[in-house]
Amino acid sequence: MSNLSTTHADAAHRRLTVLVAAYNEASSLPLLHPLIRAALDDVHGAHGIETRVLYVDDGSHDATWSILQSFREQDPQVSVLRLSRNFGKEIALTAGLDQIEQGGVVILDADGQDPPALINSLVPYWLQGYDDVYGTRTNRDGELWFKRITAKWFYRVIGHLSDTPIPADTGDFRLLSERAVQALGQLRERNRFMKGLFGWVGYNRISVPYSRAPRNAGKTKFNFRGLWNLALDGITSFSLAPLRIATYTGVVAALFAFAGMAFVMIRAALYGDPVAGWPSMMAVILFIGGVQLLALGVIGEYLGRMYNESKQRPLYLVDQQLPDRSGN
Repeated sequence: MSNLSTTHADAAHRRLTVLVAAYNEASSLPLLHPLIRAALDDVHGAHGIETRVLYVDDGSHDATWSILQSFREQDPQVSVLRLSRNFGKEIALTAGLDQIEQGGVVILDADGQDPPALINSLVPYWLQGYDDVYGTRTNRDGELWFKRITAKWFYRVIGHLSDTPIPADTGDFRLLSERAVQALGQLRERNRFMKGLFGWVGYNRISVPYSRAPRNAGKTKFNFRGLWNLALDGITSFSLAPLRIATYTGVVAALFAFAGMAFVMIRAALYGDPVAGWPSMMAVILFIGGVQLLALGVIGEYLGRMYNESKQRPLYLVDQQLPDRSGN
């Protein structure tokens, strides 16, 4: 630990905020909040750190907002933020991080799968100077085998494709230092893949293994389409490998086409054999056409993201914001 940065001011370690982004989690939040409160009481008792909780309602349609307001009324250390509509988890987390100007931040999912009790185990690393203390899942109880397998392969694929370090089996559950949060605030890209942005920031990082529990209530809001889009955002945001693959595929296809053409011409010149018929010609045309469409699709994904960035719209809009009532 002695080689870590010692430039953190004491003030940066005097406050810890738990950030929870929620979308239609009315059944889960009443079970989660007491666990967060108990964990933060342990942190305060062990280290004397001021603690806060910030909930971000990502445009929920159920009773999530009213439940969050009731938390604030009962607990003076709770603040709440409601976005104007559902912008997605990545943007909701960004909105929450934008509100935190002092101290460290623990990012916690609203479904209760990441244990709040583990927060007290993350804090000592933060106090020693680590800027990103991230939880690495040793298992994923309560999730379908398909999601476990696809998640495992996704992390392996993006880990090989991206130059930015993205740890395997690691989600958003982590403790970030004040300077890490400030650095993230400078990254304003529209197509956000937070797991990649955490890695891009860098600084001092350490992994803490933990066992992920099943959801405490409700159903996941991520379907296959949402997970697929998140994977595309991650790969296209942090790697140019798909463009290179499209280029290499085109080169290989062209070489095969030239070799086939040369073979047909030489055979016809030497043996007078007729040129191959319609079936073989159609097979070649369909193959080349498929390669071209694949390459255009890959290029289109990158162009679409450039188009979204060029419009320069705000990342989110706030509907209501209620600060905590602690007076500090």
